[in-house]
Amino acid sequence: MFHLSGLYRYPVKSTAPEPLERADIDCLGVAGDRRWMVVEASTGRFLTQRLLPSMGQIVARWISNGCLSLDAPGMSTLEISVPLPDEALQGVTLWRDTFQVPEAGEEANAWLSTFLDRPCRLVYMPESRARQVDTAYASPGDYVNFADGFPLLLIGQASLDDLAQRVGRPLDMRRFRPNLVVEGSKAYAEDKWTHIRIGEVEFRIVKPCSRCVLITVDPVTSVRSHDREPLATLKTYREHEGAVYFGQNLIQLNPGAVNIGMPVEVLA
Repeated sequence: MFHLSGLYRYPVKSTAPEPLERADIDCLGVAGDRRWMVVEASTGRFLTQRLLPSMGQIVARWISNGCLSLDAPGMSTLEISVPLPDEALQGVTLWRDTFQVPEAGEEANAWLSTFLDRPCRLVYMPESRARQVDTAYASPGDYVNFADGFPLLLIGQASLDDLAQRVGRPLDMRRFRPNLVVEGSKAYAEDKWTHIRIGEVEFRIVKPCSRCVLITVDPVTSVRSHDREPLATLKTYREHEGAVYFGQNLIQLNPGAVNIGMPVEVLA
């Protein structure tokens, strides 16, 4: 039987993953996932580990009063309140999307600018300002937070095990930044799934996830691999029309809760 063996969220886009035992699934995916994003102060363009691997050393966590906490090596812990949906709006750019979202405030901006050694700002995604998912793969009314394109990412543990064997060394699942990890299936079985259920929540699998240089960054040290692995190996057998694929993008079909250990039912 397939079961959910890993569950992650990323409160601030491109910072360290937060492992979870239980998560609520809401209209934007895992509750609290990628609701914050770091942008360039001058342009509003999004920043990630692709450009700044040190972002992976930032530990962002939701805390009980609804605030965000930030920690990083050499920095004091900072707690940040969620801004109002129409407060201190900033124009930001995420790939081809340009939109306005509220800013966290000068204290958060200064903290991040100091750690990342470049002027930047922290912005928040209220549910009311969420982005429409690409309608080539989704229906009108399917929304996404600050994730690149889709609310959720799923990877099979057997797929990672197969890749690690090909590369010739262990690989940490966290470098691929999934929300859901499934154990018990065959390697790349998720490529053929289109509809699954975990607990009371159903998900539609809509598109393979194309991968970039970010997967070459070690999630513990934030150092890029000198040999471009595991991207180099993936390119030898998972490349199609110029893109390299690993994992599957999902859209939730209803709200609910999921727990580590829950059965994963393949409905189609």
